[in-house]
Amino acid sequence: MTLGLGRLIRVGFFLAAGIFVLSTLLYAQNDGTRLFKSKCSACHGTDGSGDTEVGRAMGGVPDLRSAEVQKLTDSELAGIIKDGKGSQMPAFKDKVTDDQIKQLVSYIREFNKR
Repeated sequence: MTLGLGRLIRVGFFLAAGIFVLSTLLYAQNDGTRLFKSKCSACHGTDGSGDTEVGRAMGGVPDLRSAEVQKLTDSELAGIIKDGKGSQMPAFKDKVTDDQIKQLVSYIREFNKR
């Protein structure tokens, strides 16, 4: 069985497009992971539990895996990240972009799936 040159080019194009889309998705996921580890894990822990020395010293920070947190809308979570909450959760609006906030919200949603 032989493939014509045109068909071979189309197959190569779709294969390259698929690899590009997959790598973009994986990069975005890894970026969310890096953001969370650098900006959030000191208080919330790498697993989102809030069971960290800093979290305990603050009197307990929310468990991001909990139903209470997971029931919040993406907009509510983004608002908390952006504007902070109370005296414990600082505002990150000057430290991360809106796109990075979306990545963090997506990463927090992953805790519910683990």
